[in-house]
Formats: sequence, C-alpha cells, structure tokens
Amino acid sequence: MTATHPLTEASVLADITAMLARVLDEYGGLDIDVTPDTTFHEDLGMESIDLVEIGALLAERYGEHVNLAEFLAEKELDDVIGLRIGTLVDFVLATATGAAAGTEG
Repeated sequence: MTATHPLTEASVLADITAMLARVLDEYGGLDIDVTPDTTFHEDLGMESIDLVEIGALLAERYGEHVNLAEFLAEKELDDVIGLRIGTLVDFVLATATGAAAGTEG
C-alpha cells in the first residue's frame, strides 16, 4: 500500500478526485466539483472502461486488496450505473482499513 497519510473520508475523496481528473483528462478534464453525491455515469459521463482504469489506480494507491472489480461484481447493474463517489469512498475506507487491521499482529 502506498498511502502515506491517515485514511479519512476527506483524504480518500481527494485521492479519488485526483484519479478522476487523471482519467478524465483525455476527455477534456474534470469540469465539476466532485462530492460524495457525484455519480460516475450521470454526472461524470464515465463508462465501464473508465471504471477499470479507476480500479487500477485504486489498487496502485491502496493495494491489491482494494479490488473495485470484485466490489462492482457484487452489485446489480442499476447500482453500478448509479454508483456515487461516496459509495466508493466508503468501500476504500472499509477495505483498506480492514486490510491494515488484518496485518497488525
């Protein structure tokens, strides 16, 4: 895991916002303020291939145990289409914190 700061909702949101800016740069950039209620599809216009790239960036940042593909596979299609940034932030916090707790000993 390459995260160097304490994981908080604000820090994870900032990380994800930076990842979104990186992915959306090829489409003209991130032109809205990202909040926990921002949706990937409706607000950002992202497609499934973009989520694959976000998943790779999450794994690079937080470790392979933060597996976006696995997380999305457990969801219904409508839930994936309506996925909000806040849901992803909560997933990262739960997964990264849980993995860190599991390695303490």
